[in-house]
Amino acid sequence: MENIELVVILDVENLKDKEKFEKHLKKEGFNIVPEEEFVYTGISSTTTFSTKAYILEVFKKGLQKTEFDSCNMVFLLNETPYPPYIYDKTTNDFEEVK
Repeated sequence: MENIELVVILDVENLKDKEKFEKHLKKEGFNIVPEEEFVYTGISSTTTFSTKAYILEVFKKGLQKTEFDSCNMVFLLNETPYPPYIYDKTTNDFEEVK
């Protein structure tokens, strides 16, 4: 199976502890894009379905480690854009924006 290159872009309002958040992402295999605010890259060797689930889970856990007001996310798998997601604080999970 071919590796999937991924790019994750967040729009986060008032993230309280960016250092703790990004430390979690690094531990889970994401790289911080220098000089870009809330842009992360990585490589996946699993299916696109598993990769999408992994991205949503890792970023959800990272956000739960700190405080923030809101978060929107878009990501690309091998340059293919996926639908945007918004973090729903009532369910503590990302929901696809319809």
